[in-house]
Amino acid sequence: YTALSTKLNTMIDKDLISPKSALVFVDDGSKDNTWNVLDSLIKCPPPPRAVLGIALRLSANKGHQNALLAGLEYASKRCDCAISIDCDLQDDINVLDSFIQKFRDGAQIVYGVRKRRRSDSVFKKYSALGFYKLMHLMGVKIIYNHADYRLLSRHAIESLMEFKEVNLFLRGIVPLLGYKSDVVYYDRLSRELGKSKYPLRKMLSFAWNGITSFSIMPLRLVSALGFVFFMLSLGIGGYALYIKLFTDNALWGWASTLIPLSFFSGIQLLSLGIIGEYIGKIYSESKHRPRYFIQEIRESKKEM
Repeated sequence: YTALSTKLNTMIDKDLISPKSALVFVDDGSKDNTWNVLDSLIKCPPPPRAVLGIALRLSANKGHQNALLAGLEYASKRCDCAISIDCDLQDDINVLDSFIQKFRDGAQIVYGVRKRRRSDSVFKKYSALGFYKLMHLMGVKIIYNHADYRLLSRHAIESLMEFKEVNLFLRGIVPLLGYKSDVVYYDRLSRELGKSKYPLRKMLSFAWNGITSFSIMPLRLVSALGFVFFMLSLGIGGYALYIKLFTDNALWGWASTLIPLSFFSGIQLLSLGIIGEYIGKIYSESKHRPRYFIQEIRESKKEM
């Protein structure tokens, strides 16, 4: 709050943004002390106090993407553009000026893109790079090394809200808007305080959701595997028939029986799992349930 307030006040002094600019915090139904901290900040904001502070509290934990969308939807009703950023201060706030300048130059969407991944572990670095390459191979239009640090104009946010899917993957949806876009490069910083609430399990789930929400390539791979193994089974069947009819070596061992059986059974189960994942998404989307509910809103009194 202090870091962003200071930065926005500096930008106001430079006449980059309006004095009516605000900070909107979204509490995604947390179970810790987050809302009490936000409530205190909004009621008695520490210096500097020139920036309006707003806090939204969702009724339940709806996931990072839904929380982000809730903040954007709320901000779109009272802004010309909005910049989304995580609260851990790992995204460099010093490039906010560049975001605004790109917007003033006509960009409706400005993506924050990391220059390099020095702060990541070896596993996270190469798994992330592999994910982006995989998404490109599957035909998904996604910005390389971009997460959710971006600027969206009000018009872009309103267009974004037209997408009604429940399984949100904003990194894939935003490029589909098609508006004029630009890029701001920055170095990702070390985390100031606390620990990440995004463990490996959630990262893998997020990646799988992105793949299955924007590409039918896994289903096509299932079809291709089915054809390949069908041809393979014909070959094995022909070979078995040849052994039976033209040789005296018709006795088959356990290995030659169980290995193909286990292998093909595993492929069948994997294929059914992928198909089931898509069916599950269809089931979720068909319900048309609301993505989130805002339980409380706090807004500070702005000092001029």
